[in-house]
Amino acid sequence: MSPAGGALSVALVLSHSGDTPPVTVPRDPAREAARDELSKGMYHEHDPSLLERALDALWDRGARLFGSASTVTPGGSVGLLVIALVILAIAAALWWRLGPPRRAPASSTSVPLFGNRPRSAAEHRAAAEAHAAQGHWNQAVQERMRAVVRALEERALLDLRPGRTADEAAAEAGRSLPAHTDRLRAAARDFDAVAYGGRSADKETYRRLAALDDDLEHTKPLHTDSTHSPARTARQGAAG
Repeated sequence: MSPAGGALSVALVLSHSGDTPPVTVPRDPAREAARDELSKGMYHEHDPSLLERALDALWDRGARLFGSASTVTPGGSVGLLVIALVILAIAAALWWRLGPPRRAPASSTSVPLFGNRPRSAAEHRAAAEAHAAQGHWNQAVQERMRAVVRALEERALLDLRPGRTADEAAAEAGRSLPAHTDRLRAAARDFDAVAYGGRSADKETYRRLAALDDDLEHTKPLHTDSTHSPARTARQGAAG
């Protein structure tokens, strides 16, 4: 039964009762009776839900905004659509070129290369190879870079300094091994990008670092004056 039919039935009930003369019902009671009748659940079974009403209101508001914008945009609705597509294309190009937002990397000048527990170069190499065998390239790259620096310390080409960073080690080692300066700096950048920059290493990154480690082992250092070699100065002071 429709709402109009219910209201009509109420009016008929109130107006007629059998063969008795029609009763004149005041307007306000009649309105209240019709409201009570229409408030019954049977009349609201197919009403839209709260979510549907909210979505309809949101859609109507968006349509009004779109209509208002199209009136001041050259080309009307078509022009507004073209502008929206251009903006989306620019955003997609930036996303493809720059990649998703990343957390800002920690400053490599404040993060030490080694942890609290000292390990030899051989131990770092063994750990790197174990990670590489499992395809854990991030850990393998970090351990191999530590092996490079530790090996230089063990050869007295770098002084022992627990708080040294990868960038500092590369810069200092480049003075004694100038032929490998660029590769040392590139290795330090790879280490920082993996350890602190949120990037992922791959097999090629590890292969370059392992090759650098092997080459350094067979490279004779360029001996400089003792005033420029902290490790040599420390050894001479201890000998004196």
